[in-house]
Amino acid sequence: MVPEHDVEGIEIRRDVRPYRFRFKDYFKGFEKCAAVREVFGEETEAVLDKVEIEFYSHKRGYMGVSDEDGCLFVSVHHLKNGEERVLYLDVVHELVHIKQFMDGKPLFDPDYEYVDRPTEVEAYRITVKEARRIGMNDKEIFDYLEVEWIDEKAHQRLASRVGVKFRG
Repeated sequence: MVPEHDVEGIEIRRDVRPYRFRFKDYFKGFEKCAAVREVFGEETEAVLDKVEIEFYSHKRGYMGVSDEDGCLFVSVHHLKNGEERVLYLDVVHELVHIKQFMDGKPLFDPDYEYVDRPTEVEAYRITVKEARRIGMNDKEIFDYLEVEWIDEKAHQRLASRVGVKFRG
């Protein structure tokens, strides 16, 4: 769980159903988060006012951003069952992708593997910085970076690219 003093004012509603909603109806306080403000600058509140979330009902999946309209996709299962700080960091990560989408960057550039994709590396660097700010150590962050669609070598490469130490 995210200690309250580290992410003061953040509230994540978990009572959702599959549908499209406004970001701020379900993710409150992110406009005050230093990491998010670093991403969007003075436009933070205006951008978050316009962001939409589409909750989907599937036991697989986490969060992602549409490369068609910049909508945040969130698995209802992940939202209801994920650890608080994982959800928090996932939202920060995906908000970076929303900014990238707004800037016209390709979110799913097929010329790169997932862990080498410039948009992923940028999003993870910002997320790792925030993870450290809320008190996570490199072991916890390394574990956070592990996802089932990458193998162990790619996991280690991602950790290395974003400055997370691991035992290899």
